[in-house]
Amino acid sequence: MKPRTVELLFLVLAGAAATMAYVSVYAGRYGEVSRASIVYALFFVGVFVVLHFVVRWLLPLADPYLLPVTALLCALGLTAIYRLEPRLAQLQGRWLLVGAALFILTVVVVRDPLRLDRYRYVIGAVGLGLLVLTIVAGTEVRGARLWIRLFGMSIQPSEFAKLAIVVFLAGYLDDKKVMLSVPTRRLLGVPVPATKYFGPLLIMWVLSLVMLVFMKDFGMSLLFMAVFVALLYMATTRIVYVVLGAGLFAAAAAFALSVVPHVRDRFDIWIDPWRYAETTGYQLLQSLFTMADGGVVGAGFGRGYLLYAAGDPVVPDMATDFIFTALANEMGLLGAVAVILCYLLFVWRGFRIAVWAPDGFSKLLAGGLATAFGLQTFIIIGGVTRLIPLTGVTLPFMSYGGSSIVANFILVALLLMVSHRTAVVHSGDEVQRRRLAELR
Repeated sequence: MKPRTVELLFLVLAGAAATMAYVSVYAGRYGEVSRASIVYALFFVGVFVVLHFVVRWLLPLADPYLLPVTALLCALGLTAIYRLEPRLAQLQGRWLLVGAALFILTVVVVRDPLRLDRYRYVIGAVGLGLLVLTIVAGTEVRGARLWIRLFGMSIQPSEFAKLAIVVFLAGYLDDKKVMLSVPTRRLLGVPVPATKYFGPLLIMWVLSLVMLVFMKDFGMSLLFMAVFVALLYMATTRIVYVVLGAGLFAAAAAFALSVVPHVRDRFDIWIDPWRYAETTGYQLLQSLFTMADGGVVGAGFGRGYLLYAAGDPVVPDMATDFIFTALANEMGLLGAVAVILCYLLFVWRGFRIAVWAPDGFSKLLAGGLATAFGLQTFIIIGGVTRLIPLTGVTLPFMSYGGSSIVANFILVALLLMVSHRTAVVHSGDEVQRRRLAELR
């Protein structure tokens, strides 16, 4: 079966799940099934059908599973947000349209991912500039400086900086991987390459420390450092970089704990939330209780105990940081595990694309994007379940947040382009090969 046919079949299943979930929530809220609820659900399905035909036209050999998984995750996220705060669901729907538009724009303009390699330093500088702009002109919300307010909207530049830095690192490490793999000196008894090649590790360490101290964001700091170390390992296969990277970040985190009260508070809450049950630990404890209330199979969409009688969510910021809590309550343990498996499927397809990619840049680009996506998912789910300290990163495609959903649509577009290029090279399709050659 052709890839696009497989994709369309799975999109139909995702669309059916989206329609049933949305209609169920609407019925639970208003006590009826209206035509409007079905129309809204079908409009959502229509957006992904348009994306399917764009991919069918421009990337006919691309991976057939990424877009359906994206559609399912977006559907569950929108449904949960609508369940909690209908106004935010409308805003999220608009951001989804913006993300879909930028998905199409990325595919139309870039087409071949190798074209990005030509502008790696420009793209890297833009990513770094976005982080600096956040530090200088950002707005602090609940202790973390992550947002910039423009024209009445809040934008999280780190979501886009993440993509830019992955593109830069993929190009840089592909060029320098041989030099980075050959040690020329010893540092504390550990063989390391020449300082001029080892420097980027120290730069990323300083960047993660700056994010911890000035942006007060443990989650994004951990994400950036971990993605860099992962890419460095992919490029060189040297475990020493993983050890050094982990040690440097641990030292930075220890320093931040001693000088940044917001980071220290998050760590204290993680260790003993009961001690702060009536203040800063309330949110995390409410999350744990709400997930436990869902049981094994959940209460069903629109029927869980997520809202007080006054209409306020039982967990503060449930539509943003704690959207997984809402899903675990209404879908139960089985549904929560199914959501995690969807994320694992997405990450697995991303790494599969990286393994089969025909060139070093494409391998590192796909591997870096899959790593960033998987780590961000782990950081937020681990935080709300008290596996790791709670952070303010979003759950991809599910949490309310325009910057997050737009950036992740671009991420999907990049992965699809790499998978299409890989399929073209391995398939021997001369027509598609000529088209790629013309693009370059």
